[in-house]
Amino acid sequence: MPLVRAFAFDAYGTLFDVHSVIEACRAVTDDPQGFSLQWRQKQLEYTWLRALMGRYEDFWAVTEAALRFTLRRFNLAVSESVARQLMDAYLTLAPFPEVRGTLDRLKTYPLAILSNGSPNMLEAVVRANVLTGYFSHLLSVDAVKSYKPSPAVYELGPSALGLPAREICFVSANAWDAAGAKASGYTVAWCNRAGAAMDELGFTPDVEIRSLDQLPPALGI
Repeated sequence: MPLVRAFAFDAYGTLFDVHSVIEACRAVTDDPQGFSLQWRQKQLEYTWLRALMGRYEDFWAVTEAALRFTLRRFNLAVSESVARQLMDAYLTLAPFPEVRGTLDRLKTYPLAILSNGSPNMLEAVVRANVLTGYFSHLLSVDAVKSYKPSPAVYELGPSALGLPAREICFVSANAWDAAGAKASGYTVAWCNRAGAAMDELGFTPDVEIRSLDQLPPALGI
């Protein structure tokens, strides 16, 4: 295990529960869980497709496009004010229960977020959860106008933190993101909350945990 001198966290699904939007979705459907799952699936698909097409739009626009697809998929017609309320739920996503305690354990290290989120989205959700003081950098793909798992995105971490990738522990709950970071040379911790199988992409994480509070002991911290 390389010496870890800093941490970079994915935001959505890792620090913040994207499916905490389910509560907002209850206002428009009697299947809020299914709605949230479809919304998230399309959101990710659109990031990958836009990166491949070379047609970047920021994560707020991608999230809105995914929402409008999901509304059509569920045969729902809503007012613009209701659509805005659904979108605004992404600005106040709930953190997973162990997030604050884990950040407290790691606060002697430089901590960053490296995310698909737009700068405004990241600033809003961190501020809403009173986590601003923990992070030295909120790194957005907007800086390179592409999306994970593009290598250009992962290069943002070493550049901002002033460390080689191998000395930064990248933490993600998304298997494909963990693989992308490993391909870019990071030490990688995969927070496999669902007990899923690792994607067959030719890269495996250095550490696999089930919740973020397992991260410090897994690294011997």
